[in-house]
Amino acid sequence: MSASARYPFSAVVGMDDLKLALLINAVSPDVGGVLVRGEKGTAKSTVVRALAALLPDLRTVTGCRFACDPDTPDPDCPDGPHDGAASAGEHPARLVELPVGASEDRLVGSLDIERALTEGVKAFEPGLLAAAHRGVLYVDEVNLLHDHLVDLLLDAAAMGTSHVEREGVSVRHAARFLLVGTMNPEEGELRPQLLDRFGLTVEVTASREPSERAEVVRRRLAFENDPVTFAAGYADEEAEIAAHIRAARKRLPDVVLTDTALRQVTAVCAAFEVDGLRADIVASRAAMALAAWRDHVEVTAEDVRDAARLALPHRRRRDPFDAPDLDEDRLQDALDQAGDDDPKDPEGDPDAAGSPEDSGQDDSAPDDGGAEDDGSEGGEPPASEPAGEPNSAPEPGSGSGESENTQVSEGQPDNQEDAGKGGGESTADPGDTYRPRLFSVSGVGAGAPGRRSRSETPFGRTSGSRVPERRPGTLHLTATLRAAAPHQHARGRGGNGLLLRRGDLRESVREGREGNLVLFCVDASGSMAARQRMRAVKGAVLSLLLDAYQRRDKVGLVTFRGHGAELALPPTSSVDAGARRLRELRTGGRTPLAAGLLRSAEALRVERVRDPQRRPLLVVVTDGKATHGGLDEALRAAGWLGSQGVQGVVVDCESGPVRLGLAARLAAEMGGTSVRLDELGADSLSGLVRNTRAA
Repeated sequence: MSASARYPFSAVVGMDDLKLALLINAVSPDVGGVLVRGEKGTAKSTVVRALAALLPDLRTVTGCRFACDPDTPDPDCPDGPHDGAASAGEHPARLVELPVGASEDRLVGSLDIERALTEGVKAFEPGLLAAAHRGVLYVDEVNLLHDHLVDLLLDAAAMGTSHVEREGVSVRHAARFLLVGTMNPEEGELRPQLLDRFGLTVEVTASREPSERAEVVRRRLAFENDPVTFAAGYADEEAEIAAHIRAARKRLPDVVLTDTALRQVTAVCAAFEVDGLRADIVASRAAMALAAWRDHVEVTAEDVRDAARLALPHRRRRDPFDAPDLDEDRLQDALDQAGDDDPKDPEGDPDAAGSPEDSGQDDSAPDDGGAEDDGSEGGEPPASEPAGEPNSAPEPGSGSGESENTQVSEGQPDNQEDAGKGGGESTADPGDTYRPRLFSVSGVGAGAPGRRSRSETPFGRTSGSRVPERRPGTLHLTATLRAAAPHQHARGRGGNGLLLRRGDLRESVREGREGNLVLFCVDASGSMAARQRMRAVKGAVLSLLLDAYQRRDKVGLVTFRGHGAELALPPTSSVDAGARRLRELRTGGRTPLAAGLLRSAEALRVERVRDPQRRPLLVVVTDGKATHGGLDEALRAAGWLGSQGVQGVVVDCESGPVRLGLAARLAAEMGGTSVRLDELGADSLSGLVRNTRAA
């Protein structure tokens, strides 16, 4: 398919917010790009690629590989210096695609090996950052991008330049580009540092309207049947949009951001409590670009509202479990209050707009703020458990009438055996999250880059050298010279340099960190709920999920209760999906511990086939009681897991003055580590506990 037959931008059905966000950036690239979040099959990539054909052509210095503007050439351009009389040419704006699996050399550039070998010249071969200068850098599945590439993108996006220091090459060149990324949230979230670098964000979902879906299918089939004819049918509309973009770019310098509009922007950002001031700057630029697009002389409240809707959602997230959204009513209230304020009125503080009522409804309310109402409907007790002390709730039978009343309000039976007879079910809210202790897989792996366990990677610190099995990777120069030196006399070299043979070559061994598969096996039986522990358990697992997100792990969730176990969440990089499953987890019934362990073993087996390099860590959350299937069967299942090389951590949820130590026996049989629930926090004991399996 030819480039001229690209799917037309004007032929896209619906997705108004996405098209608006892209057009804002087309008018003003300084807005900072667009992050497109959405489910698979929603034409995210199609729309982004269609935009490139509408961007105005660029005037560049002829022969410059870095697309220097002839009117304001980069004085430090590696292909420079360019004089004022340099010849100029025009070419279409570039859409440069960064593959998820790209190497560092491909992104930033490297030594031109051909010229180095043939001419003896240290020349620089530009990478994708140079190619994207003054154009669009598009990253599909940006959330799956390796961390070392994310770091390089962050530096370039922040500074507008790329610095390359490698292989004897020292180069700096301009790298200002429109960053556009698409992602499916189910495959994992984006690092907060990179998330904030996107100026705008859009959530894309497929239409649920049958007629609109039918039109999408109709157009797509027509395009695939005859791309050239289909594109020609929208040529006039495409030309009109391209002309509108060029006109809006010319109008942009004359658009006025009035004091009222600026006050509205800052009031909205303050009302939604976004971090830093980047949101204020981005929203102001986006509002001005919208005004230019809409042919407004001044920025209006409508421009501010639409800009805020696109610039703020992804900056409001406090943790990966928060959905990137924006309350439209709250947004309108902040705009109205800021628009009515008199700048000379000491009470007209825009930072206070919407804060007295809204903050009380959102962030300042304690987790158990509605405990009394919940209690009347079978919810949690009024007293909340402090973080890091999840077992501090009174025990049943301890003489505390409050504990017994709470137990009845939960609808739970008084003892474990009654729970097994079909006692009532409940759904407890999670407790507070906290920083858990670090558990890692012993040994050195070779999995995907992350931050949990030791691993050989192409990008970590150099930890040694080895003889390459095939073609050497990164050459370890010192080790290579050391290997060749003893043989120089025999090879007839005496003072005239070194003579190297292939057997002398040594490659660098680099060590970094990898992400693991963290599979949670959670006991949801009645014995867990009877002692009011499920709230603390959910808080603990949420804390471990958050830790897994920060360490770039995949996560999965197995739950067991009643007579069996289920894979509630297949292994995924989306920890917020795990959080949703956990919040919905119901408790009650007997404890089929062996079934839970065997179901976990099956999930690990399947995932090992799919991703053999990613090492697993099994986290079993239980009190160790096995009222269905028996303890001996559970211990045999744990022993079998240990024999398969599965490394495990058992979070002991047993509480009360008398402890049976069943969870510790389970961990010992598995060859793993046992940690009490109230000792799971990193601050509960000095030092960190690493999960190391006995030899």
